[in-house]
Amino acid sequence: MMFAKTQKTLEPRSETCKRIAWAYAAILVAMAVLQLYAFEDFIPLIQSYDLPGGDGTAALVASLIVVFEVFALPFLLRMPLSVLMRWFSLVCALAAASTWLKLSLYAAISQVGTIPSGIFGSKIDIDTGIPLLAISTGMVILAVVSVYGLWPARKK
Repeated sequence: MMFAKTQKTLEPRSETCKRIAWAYAAILVAMAVLQLYAFEDFIPLIQSYDLPGGDGTAALVASLIVVFEVFALPFLLRMPLSVLMRWFSLVCALAAASTWLKLSLYAAISQVGTIPSGIFGSKIDIDTGIPLLAISTGMVILAVVSVYGLWPARKK
């Protein structure tokens, strides 16, 4: 039987990129823990966005958000991973931030009103609109800088 071999990560491009990745990982951990703490309340928060496809789509999006946040952590924390898992984790790091940015833009464009965003679960209320746009844009910036700084394949 053949198992995937784990490999150490390459050194980050700079110490600053490494710190940014750790900060982004800390934010994702806080988000995932707060969302999972009361997941039964998190799904209705996503349903309040009135996404196309109804409640089924909202449940799928809520689940995928948490999966993206959790699976982004191995890449951001530079854990020894197989090559495929490292790339998957990299994609999850970008997908977590971009999903929240898409939701915040959707809420702003579709004019669903000011509703609790759910970005930090149901325990911390952050409304849609400018606050959610600012947080999700900041997350995208952190994700892009982290991916750039920890890119798994570099030419020598």
